[in-house]
Amino acid sequence: MKLRSKLASLAIAGAMTVSATVTHAANIVETAVSAGQFNTLVAAVQAAGLVKTLSSPGPFTVFAPTDAAFAKLPAGTVETLLKPENKDQLIAVLTYHVIPGKVMSSDIAGKSLDAKTVQGQSLAINATMGVKVDTATVIQADIATDNGVIHVIDTVVLPKS
Repeated sequence: MKLRSKLASLAIAGAMTVSATVTHAANIVETAVSAGQFNTLVAAVQAAGLVKTLSSPGPFTVFAPTDAAFAKLPAGTVETLLKPENKDQLIAVLTYHVIPGKVMSSDIAGKSLDAKTVQGQSLAINATMGVKVDTATVIQADIATDNGVIHVIDTVVLPKS
């Protein structure tokens, strides 16, 4: 079929192009885009200029808040963070959700620990009964990507001020 022989691409908010005929495993950003439940996170990553970083070889562990998690923030918080003048604060919030390296749930099962984030502060992780990350609960674990892993969380976690 002619359509199959052509390379189709999907423009994501003018900031990134993802080939529709990707033959490799998707990276963290591509996986988030295709999941459909991370639209706010993807917009924030784009506004912060972190698409290239989170598409790099990594590996990274990302605790990814869903759109519903962002919706739980006080009214106006997301809009304020997305303003260009708040880019540094947005980067701090987003990188607080990222740990260097690939940490699967089996690596931390039954443990309680602090993990240093890319932002510089530590996340409190408690995997003794389910998995809590600061105040968030992991609702889906171990979404493998070609440059790390995504764990879906139900709440946006914020760095300590």
